[in-house]
Amino acid sequence: MKRNICIVTGSRADYAHLSPVISAIKSHPNLSLQIVVTGQHLDERFGSTWKAICNDGHEIDEKINLKLGTDSALDTARAIGRGVISISECLDRLKPQIVVVLGDRFEIIAAAQAALILNIPLAHIHGGEITEGAFDDSIRHAITKMSRLHFCAAAAYAERIKQMGEDPS
Repeated sequence: MKRNICIVTGSRADYAHLSPVISAIKSHPNLSLQIVVTGQHLDERFGSTWKAICNDGHEIDEKINLKLGTDSALDTARAIGRGVISISECLDRLKPQIVVVLGDRFEIIAAAQAALILNIPLAHIHGGEITEGAFDDSIRHAITKMSRLHFCAAAAYAERIKQMGEDPS
């Protein structure tokens, strides 16, 4: 039986890094790829970048519009709430064995919360990094704490994750 791996992507920036992961999952005989698209991908202001995913030959299992009207803190908080609800319902339908996320954006913390509460193991790419003067660090570190698998870009970031109390294995 194939293992369902669900990739949640929210922007062109994370998709660029996730693209090789998506290709590797698609080509593995024991894995089945699921793609959930949300955030900036679905916003016309950012070029409806979900189309690039389809143009790359990937099937999108679900599109989740968070209805972010503005970049205000209140609208972002509301979008996170909508994301937790909608992504939870999506993951309940898709039944993945693992959810893979990258980075520190607001739509990614919504996906992480949904996976955590649904008891679906979360794999986080790019944890342990630091962004000076931004609340991105708090979001990234929260996602790291919700994750069971960590894929770091450098040894120093892996050390930071260990310092956060995560299992070194």
